[in-house]
Amino acid sequence: MRIRNIILFIIALTAFSFGGHVFAQSRQQFSQKSTISGIAQPVTLSPDSTTLFMEDFFSDVSIIDSVVADKCFSLTLTKDKKQLKIINRNDIPALSVLNVWTGKTMYSVLLRRSEKINKQIVFNPKKKYKTVQIAGDFKEWNPVACPMKKINKTWTVDLLLNPGTYYYQIVCDGKWMLDPANPDSADNNIGGFNSVLIVKNNCNEPRPELYTIDATEHSLKIGAKNKVTRLFVFWQNFILPASMISNSQDMISISIPEEAGSMERSFIRVYACNESGYSNDLLIPLKSGKVIQDVSDINRYDKEAQVIYFLMVDRFLNQDKSNDQPVNDHEVALKANYLGGDIKGIQREIDNGYFANLGINTLWISPLNQNPDIAYREYPAPHNKFTGYHGYWPISSTKIDKHFGTDSDMSNLVNDAHKNNINVILDYVAHHIHTGHVLWNAHPDWFTSIDLPDGRKNIRLWEECRLSTWFDTFLPTFDFTKPDVVECMTDSALFWIKKYHLDGFRHDATKHIPENYWRRLTQKIKNQIVIPENKPFYQIGETYGNRDLIGSYVNSGELDAQFDFNLYFDLRAALLYNNVSFEKLNASLQESMNWYGFHNLMGNITGNHDMGRFISYADGSIDPKTDDKEIIWNGINEVKDTNAYKKLSMLTAFIMTVPGIPVVYYGDELGIPGAGDPDNRKMMKFDGLSVYEQKTKDVAAKLIGLRRTNMALIYGDLEVLHVSEYTYVYMRNYFGKTVVVLLNKGDKQEKISIDIPAGFTTQNLLSNFGTRFVQNGNHFEMTLAGNSFEILSN
Repeated sequence: MRIRNIILFIIALTAFSFGGHVFAQSRQQFSQKSTISGIAQPVTLSPDSTTLFMEDFFSDVSIIDSVVADKCFSLTLTKDKKQLKIINRNDIPALSVLNVWTGKTMYSVLLRRSEKINKQIVFNPKKKYKTVQIAGDFKEWNPVACPMKKINKTWTVDLLLNPGTYYYQIVCDGKWMLDPANPDSADNNIGGFNSVLIVKNNCNEPRPELYTIDATEHSLKIGAKNKVTRLFVFWQNFILPASMISNSQDMISISIPEEAGSMERSFIRVYACNESGYSNDLLIPLKSGKVIQDVSDINRYDKEAQVIYFLMVDRFLNQDKSNDQPVNDHEVALKANYLGGDIKGIQREIDNGYFANLGINTLWISPLNQNPDIAYREYPAPHNKFTGYHGYWPISSTKIDKHFGTDSDMSNLVNDAHKNNINVILDYVAHHIHTGHVLWNAHPDWFTSIDLPDGRKNIRLWEECRLSTWFDTFLPTFDFTKPDVVECMTDSALFWIKKYHLDGFRHDATKHIPENYWRRLTQKIKNQIVIPENKPFYQIGETYGNRDLIGSYVNSGELDAQFDFNLYFDLRAALLYNNVSFEKLNASLQESMNWYGFHNLMGNITGNHDMGRFISYADGSIDPKTDDKEIIWNGINEVKDTNAYKKLSMLTAFIMTVPGIPVVYYGDELGIPGAGDPDNRKMMKFDGLSVYEQKTKDVAAKLIGLRRTNMALIYGDLEVLHVSEYTYVYMRNYFGKTVVVLLNKGDKQEKISIDIPAGFTTQNLLSNFGTRFVQNGNHFEMTLAGNSFEILSN
């Protein structure tokens, strides 16, 4: 196998004072039928070496002739061409490209330098300890995963971390404590404090910032702020040569390849970097070779334009009384039993226009597989009894639960959804089955052991035994190190897609399943669905953990996205607590964009079925500093502070206006209250809405409408204009379409004065929620009421 080094030439683009590194090649014919399925996502390199799975990009790796990268890398491709090892040598640029040749065609994958920095924590105790560990969010709060080493009387640990803010404690012989050598601590909002570790990227200059300016029939123009040393422009998975990129004054002009004219949908992507790191990225959709500037050219197949609505089948609407068969067990509380919601209930609301009127174009439906007909006690005290009404206890991986409906019911639902331009995403459970499943008796060797060598039960050890732990005594975990298990469960997933023509999966317990499963599943989906049917398929996972762990599953060979729980928790804290500044939320948003991309497909949630409802935190019904086990059974049935509705609307406004995919948990559009599971899973409310509920729903519909009808909120770049303790202002921009979002989380009104940077369109900006403002050119002034937001758009 030939490994060729690229010779890079620098073309001076003096307007931006950067050397634009481009490939000295003749104009190649860009293939319209790419051998890479979809867009090859950027690869973030490890600090020393990285192994790429080439089947993540190419369904047939035998067509690979050679691989190419900067001379700062050493490349080794295995004989079967399935794995490429990239070894870092020295002077790694912030951005570079890996080029893969197949015959006369060159495909390019962007490589991002690791930004991890070594940080050492030193602990010099006054007394002797046998073991000292660090527990922090960088290691999922698992002290076992981060032991400190003792040298003489001092304990140390080296942590390799991305720039950002981290929280931790020192664990001495099992006792948790703040780091006595670190004066910086923060309230954890559950009754305690954590030490704070800040990792800074010591940049000498600001990073580049890219933004869109204008588009014509065959070209587009973008601007760049700050110094740029490398510029990369892609059409699909082809890097554009220098002949298609030029600059004049303060703009970069990019010619659109002629081949794009023959494709219904393709994309231009732009990246830049300098010595301090890489810029934001631009994602520009094309229709038949022209830049899309009107939302009428966007359809339900455009993943970035999704607004997802998550509903639990049993708790949404009971339309078919014939399948109402709750488990007959007096020890099961009503809210832990089947309540009658079914597939026909969802279809009724599709046909009635509930989702269309709200603006939803994607439904995420809880698992439909058959669950047991008897109740089971959960492992932890107080050992309450539950049924499988939620769908997460499969006794079959292919049959629909009789409580929910029939095969034809599901087919009718999907058909009606598609007729109404609504996608259907199904919740798929691959991690475990119920002991009533035929596979448990047929293949006992397919599962991990519930017994640990030290005598403990391997149940709910979420971090310590992440890939083997059982969720309960009756829910055995698959051992995905066995190829037969991987093939069986990926085939079951394909069954649901093919039978019901699904548009995507929400994957349960993603981090508890190893990556070999996700790669095999995605490979099958690409080869059997995406490529032959020429249709997209969206996969989003569920992982509670740090961004490093969450992001490890998001790439070209695995998932499109995961839920951004870190951003949600920081958003929730900022809106709920006076001691949590909007500056923390802004830092969290920047970290998410740095990790997942500035045009990511991550899920930004209003809430979900595993946590208390936001509105019940906002009105004080749930105290995060106390255990809510009692109130989840007593229930929260009212909102006791009407300001909570305002805070909920502000949360919705945020997730509808930042990069990522908004995900509305059923009932959050109107403010249904609730504690944790199962109180957060009440039956949906359609009638008899209070004045506050109706207003909250109307605001949610308007926000979703803004998201769906404004290109700046779907594909625009983001720039923060102002951030303080209580106020936050940012803007989205897309080829002259401008949206300015203003938030005030304080109880008092705030006067906000902002200047929109030169180069962005400020003409015809209007208020969407009635707040008056004064404009003088690019300068804006507004008095924003407490617990409120405003959105200006043109």
